[in-house]
Amino acid sequence: MPLLLQDKTALVLGLANRWSLAFAIAKAFRREGASLALTYQGDRQKETVEELAQDLGAAQVLVCDVTRDDDLDRLTATLREQGTRIDTVVHSIAFANKEDLARPFAETSRGGFLMAHEVSAYSLVAVARAVAPVMAEGGSITTLSYLGSQRVMTNYNVMGVAKAALEACVRYLASELGERQIRVNAISAGPVKTASARGIKDFSTILDHVARTAPLKRNTDPAEVADAAVFLASDLGRGVTGNVLYVDAGYQIMGI
Repeated sequence: MPLLLQDKTALVLGLANRWSLAFAIAKAFRREGASLALTYQGDRQKETVEELAQDLGAAQVLVCDVTRDDDLDRLTATLREQGTRIDTVVHSIAFANKEDLARPFAETSRGGFLMAHEVSAYSLVAVARAVAPVMAEGGSITTLSYLGSQRVMTNYNVMGVAKAALEACVRYLASELGERQIRVNAISAGPVKTASARGIKDFSTILDHVARTAPLKRNTDPAEVADAAVFLASDLGRGVTGNVLYVDAGYQIMGI
């Protein structure tokens, strides 16, 4: 059976540790034959990402802080200089101040609101602008969202609003980049035990509720999210753009 991402190069942004969804996706991409390029935010993350890159057999590791335009410009220039053609991009980047997740949404600080949107939503726009010039033959950009973008989830607060903005960015980018045959989609994953998720108050309670309520009566496996990302990145997903694909054991269809 042919590998789904053979001869494709994937750029994965936001890989923090081996429990992250980005790591699961990168692992699945490598399994399907993709060459990997990984990014890290700064010196503090460099060693960790380089170790993960070695485990994954990644071809290169590049520095890129998505809040810095010079870093994004440098990323584009480096890929061009190396003659690297990017076929698929994974945007797995989100951040909100912990205190803004712990207090009522109405008490969200101005700075916290802006920070959450810059890192979690605008960064997709900035990354798309940076990588589009090296996606000469088109390709796929996939970001990660959550149901809190559409429904009120206790303690998700400003991150839910930022994810709503992220999903709107997906639609607008899909519309504009479609003529270049670049597809843009989001995967709305069910709650998974990642380092960032543990920052949400009472997260274990959310996991228990979803396992009881979802049609499949279980939580989401990171490998399921990774396989969905493979589909969107591969030619099997060639007609899919501007969509939010739910991979959450069916939880999003349930009412009371």
